[in-house]
Formats: sequence, C-alpha cells, structure tokens
Amino acid sequence: MIGTTCCNLFSEAFLNEILFSLLWMTYTILVTGGAGLIGSHIVDHLLKEGHTVKILDALDKPTHLYGKPSYIPQEAQFFHGDTRDEKLVTHALADVDIVFHQAAKGGIHAAASDYISTNSFATAQLFEIIHKHKFPVKKVITASSVAVYGEGLYICPTHGKIHPQNRTVEQLEKGHWEVSCPLCLTLLVPQQTPEETPVNPETPYSLSIYDQEKITILSGKKYGIPVAALRYFLTYGPRQSLTNPYTGLCSIFSTQILNNKNPTVYEDGKQTRDFIFVEDVAAANLFVMHNKKAEGVFNVGTGVPTTIATFARTLCDLYNKPVSPNITAEFRPGDTRHIVADIHKLEQLGFTPKHTLKAGLKKYLDWIALQNNVQDYFSAMHQELTKTSIIRQKI
Repeated sequence: MIGTTCCNLFSEAFLNEILFSLLWMTYTILVTGGAGLIGSHIVDHLLKEGHTVKILDALDKPTHLYGKPSYIPQEAQFFHGDTRDEKLVTHALADVDIVFHQAAKGGIHAAASDYISTNSFATAQLFEIIHKHKFPVKKVITASSVAVYGEGLYICPTHGKIHPQNRTVEQLEKGHWEVSCPLCLTLLVPQQTPEETPVNPETPYSLSIYDQEKITILSGKKYGIPVAALRYFLTYGPRQSLTNPYTGLCSIFSTQILNNKNPTVYEDGKQTRDFIFVEDVAAANLFVMHNKKAEGVFNVGTGVPTTIATFARTLCDLYNKPVSPNITAEFRPGDTRHIVADIHKLEQLGFTPKHTLKAGLKKYLDWIALQNNVQDYFSAMHQELTKTSIIRQKI
C-alpha cells in the first residue's frame, strides 16, 4: 500500500529527477579555458547536469578576436584573466570540487618560453595553489594532445611494432612522404596508437603539453588528488575559431572554401589523422569526471583514420562549392605522417564516441552558416610561414 501510494503521489518526471540526483552529485566546477572550443562544450554539458560552473579564460587573440563570445552562458561565473595569475586562480578555485584544466597556448609560432610559461608553469602552479590553500578538490582533468606522440605506431613485417622518429627534412625535401623501418627500410604499416606508446614531443608546444600531462599525474600522486590527462586527437566542431589561422583543419579549410579558394593540403594529402567531434570530446571529459576508475592518461579519438585529402574533399562536397583540394607538395618539418587513436582504454570503462565524421561535419556546417563575414585568415599566414621556412617545398 505504501509503495503504491508513493507512486501515485509523485510524477514520473519527479521520480526521474530523484534518480538523476542519486546517480550524479552536483558540484562546483572550474573550467580553465572555458571559452574555447572544447572548454565551452564542457561548460554546456556541466550546466545541463545541474552543476555550478566557473570559467577562467584569458580570451586571447586571435582566437577570441572580438572579445567574450556570445555563447558563454550567463549562469556560469566568468573570470577574465591568465592562468599564470596566482591571485586570480586562487580566487577562482575557492569552493571548487572539480577542475577541468583546458587552458593552453596553441599554435606553432610562439616563443618556447611562452609555451613553457603558459602551459607548464601554469599547470604546476594550479596544483600548488590547491595544496597551499587546502582546497577540497576531488578531481582534476587536464587537456593533453596527440602531439605528445610525434609519429604514431607502425608495424614492420620483419621487426614488428615500431614507433619511429619524425621524418627528416632531407627525406621530405625529396618528397619521400611515407615512414620506413629504421632497421630494414621497409615501408611501415600504420596502426592505432595506444597510450603506452612512448612519447616523442619535438616542438615547444608538444613538450609543454606533455609537461601539463606529466605535472598533472605527478601532482595527483603527490597531493593525493584523483587526476586524469586526456590526449585529444584532432578535434573539430562548432565554436572552433574562424579568426585564428592556426586553429585547426576544419576551420582553416572552411574559411578557404567559403571564400571560393581551394583548401591547401600539404605533402600528397595521404597522411592520416583521427578527427573527433567536439561534443564527443566534451562527453569524454564528463565521463572521466563521473567514473572513479578513470584515472591516468587516456586517448580521446575515434580510432578511424581519415586522409587529409579526403577530409578536404568531404568539406568541398558538403559546401557544394566549385573548389577542390590544392595538394601542394609543401611540408612542415616535424609533421606526423600517420596517427590514429587506439581508444580501447576508455572503451573498456564504458565510453565510446557517437558521431561519424559526416554527422559531425554537418553539425559544423549548420553552425558556420549562422556566422557572419567568414574571412580567410590562413592565406596570409601561409605566405608568412613560407617566408620563415616553417612551411617548405620539396626540391
């Protein structure tokens, strides 16, 4: 009788709300870099779950060329400033239960000291502030990157698994794009790259991102805080900056195509990447937050290889523009030939991405159709990088 009476008294929606609250506790959460591509989608997901959200973001140009984006929710408390600002970070961390540390300096042209200061130092200071002020932080989830690997994992028919060094400039100048076995010179077969693959960060950016990851893991052990570092593969989706020419292939190609220019593709276009939609990346972050077993380092990708030329052609077709990929035979020293995620580690805990490439790109096109005055910033940057030999032509 009592059970039946209770069921009659409470609506199904109310009972579902009680069940949800039992499954998910609500927290006060800080998202550094919360105005960025991934951080802002994490914020949206958190608010939908009923959490109290704080955002700390420097709104750096040219990513945020016009200041604070309109998509920042009013219900999130916004702190405008730098993650290196100890006083500001301390203020933002007050009463925080969970930290998503997404803030990082990207691109390929900044001074090494900028990357180390903004990425490495700021991450170390974040943990020191938490410890110093005894903030009761229950978990820290830090953004890492596929860039820490360098080249991906390969198989040699004779010598088995190989994680090769980056291709030499001399090789690339000759247009020898593929990777050979260092022992027998046989062409290697690319494989999915698991987390235990040795890292090989060879740029100031990738080194500083690996610093962020390593500092997170070591600080978690030192201070007794559960932590995770998520190695994002190539993320695309709505809110990817259209004003930063270093922002990512989806927006770079899109701004060229929408201005009736052929999208620029380096090498022979057959290099492969793992493209993952931003909503899946945000969902992976929340999954890791809720799962007590999700500690340590995790790849966040799809496990599906896509050539750069295919990615560019797909966008040309979806935009229905009379353009096609401009495969230039240019190259950037240090670029990876093939890298695709092995995502079994997160899958075994219960997380898998939901969006196919075409499904994600269609959502991106729906978003970009609403943006005004989409300009091509990449072409001018390309000329500058060619002058400084960051981009080179095969001989």
